[in-house]
Amino acid sequence: MGDPHCSYKYSGVLFEPEPWHPLVKQLTDRVNQLCQTRFNSVLLNWYADGQQHMGWHSDDEPELGENPQIASLSLGQQRFFDLKHKNLGTQLKLELGHGSLLLMAGQCQQYWQHRVPKMAAATQGRINLTFREIKQKTT
Repeated sequence: MGDPHCSYKYSGVLFEPEPWHPLVKQLTDRVNQLCQTRFNSVLLNWYADGQQHMGWHSDDEPELGENPQIASLSLGQQRFFDLKHKNLGTQLKLELGHGSLLLMAGQCQQYWQHRVPKMAAATQGRINLTFREIKQKTT
């Protein structure tokens, strides 16, 4: 979901934003306030259980600009969130429970990758909302 200009290309697929749902817009406004930014787009991901996961990646698409801020809101089943430094190999493991808000900012996407690993103990669902600012394209 997002503002009309917020097309987003991920894994070779161009995603066009759906119009804001009023509740998601309210959440976005609150996250903007907490993070002191202006997110204009959100990806909503459903993880049915711990078998669904997201592999190592960085959110470094050109639409996000240099040093993007990405906020991640977790709702539902607790899951782990791993970070790995691209050059040093240093790894961190965070536990994101229901209502957790994680902000990745500065040079995070430049130097770190992140993932949501499989987790056998996770038997319930999780919704993850990742908030971004999509830069308006200039012609």
